[in-house]
Amino acid sequence: MRATLMYGPGDIRVEDVAEPALEQPTDAIVRIVRSCICGSDLHPYRSMSASVDGTRMGHEFLGVVEDTGREVRGVRKGDLVVASFAFQDNTCDLCRANLQTSCPHGGFFSDAQAEAIRVPLADGTLVGLPGDVDDALLPSLLTLADVYGTGHHAAVRAGVKPGDSVTVIGDGAVGLLAVLSAQRLGAEQIILMGRHRDRTDLGRDFGATDVVAERGAEGIERIRELTGGHGTHAALEAVGHLDAYETALATVRPGGVISRVGVPQYAQGPLGFGALFGRNLTLTGGPAPVRAYIDELLPAVLDGTVRPGRVFDRTIDLAGVPDGYRAMDDREALKVLIAP
Repeated sequence: MRATLMYGPGDIRVEDVAEPALEQPTDAIVRIVRSCICGSDLHPYRSMSASVDGTRMGHEFLGVVEDTGREVRGVRKGDLVVASFAFQDNTCDLCRANLQTSCPHGGFFSDAQAEAIRVPLADGTLVGLPGDVDDALLPSLLTLADVYGTGHHAAVRAGVKPGDSVTVIGDGAVGLLAVLSAQRLGAEQIILMGRHRDRTDLGRDFGATDVVAERGAEGIERIRELTGGHGTHAALEAVGHLDAYETALATVRPGGVISRVGVPQYAQGPLGFGALFGRNLTLTGGPAPVRAYIDELLPAVLDGTVRPGRVFDRTIDLAGVPDGYRAMDDREALKVLIAP
């Protein structure tokens, strides 16, 4: 089958690899119907060490079950399914506490930009979808695998509630869906920090009340102006770079919450008295346990009430994946959908 491999910075190739096969009785094989390129894929695209063998790519997918191991009970051949970007048993103590990304038996997918995939722990990972779902809903259903669940996680971990004010840092797909999630949780003021007009316009559609295009000290000052000098109750950081975290620190009010869901590209940041401790700030976030959210978010996606798939602004086939990475890296595309 055809699959995506990354060999080094900017070096994406679509090559022939072996078809996946069942390895454990809890596995399933899924023929991929839709996958995509994630903003987090751009981090290795820009900086990974060169590799002779290449690294398989992709962690978001939905598809049709092609085969199952003998212990799989939750899905069967022919079912349309969506998978969380992490696989998990969904029965252990941590999974029952909605920390599926910490499942001791689980792990993370890294081979979904392909024609098919092996799914470990299928009963804990795959969620069945209606077999007669309209193809127009597939992009929104795919966001349940990661990007919508991650935006929702940012807002949930921040404790966003009716009447709150929120700063969302980053106008990528996760940031935009964090806006949508904050709006659904009742936030009264949602300030989106972003400089790309097409993206921030979508952010306004999703519920942003204000857009701040300025960065650094100028952007921080603008948010202070919009909040009467106090800052917002929560800052949702969807970028992963140190300057974004520092902006979150500067824009959240005392007693507020910083929720980070952008994969951090730094190991250290301000944590001391003047940063967190003295202002009674809470720092939270992490990889989203999206399996905990799929059942909750699915109904509104199925009935069209919520359309998170609007973050996809380009569709390609597998052969177009190298250009899809380039387009996202050059900010020519917000999020690229792959239809194998």
